[in-house]
Amino acid sequence: MDKKSIVIATVAILVITLVAGGVLAYVQQITKKPIEQAEQQAKEDAYREVFTDADAFRTVDGFDSETASTWLSDKGYKADIDDAVTACDKDGNALGYVFVITSHEAYGGDLQLALGVAEDGTTNGISFLSLSETAGLGMQADTDEFKSQFAGKNVAQFKYTKSGAASDEEIDALSGATITTNAVTNAVNAGLSYADYLKGGAN
Repeated sequence: MDKKSIVIATVAILVITLVAGGVLAYVQQITKKPIEQAEQQAKEDAYREVFTDADAFRTVDGFDSETASTWLSDKGYKADIDDAVTACDKDGNALGYVFVITSHEAYGGDLQLALGVAEDGTTNGISFLSLSETAGLGMQADTDEFKSQFAGKNVAQFKYTKSGAASDEEIDALSGATITTNAVTNAVNAGLSYADYLKGGAN
């Protein structure tokens, strides 16, 4: 290949690269907003699932995800608080909190859930935003049978058992999925601790 051909080929490759990069950037730009909207809608749906009697949700005053996650880490939790909102009735009165929590202890990677906590500390329920556990084992966490064990319980912390729950604090572990059970339980406990902290009950 002569020098002229090499220059032409080089220019052609450069043009193709620039055009392809531009197209990718354009596609990313036009899809970014719909993706963000879909993610936000998923969060709001989860909020309403764990706080069905709320009329609206507003971000907790002064909430900072990094600060909240550092607080949890100092308490020994392997989880992050990604979002914290106050659940309000139609008159704007606070009914409790909803937290979006990411656990770093799951078997299949991080799991993310929404947790509703009423003003009196009662756990309203949980809803998964992300769960990638083993089919037939850890994925059973996303069943009403498992999730309902947390709902309507007013306890400071939950613990799991393999021998049958005997109190409100206890939940039945998923068969063959202790790691998943532990991750979910600890994520819920992290949220309960943070709710207590927001109400001035924890240091």
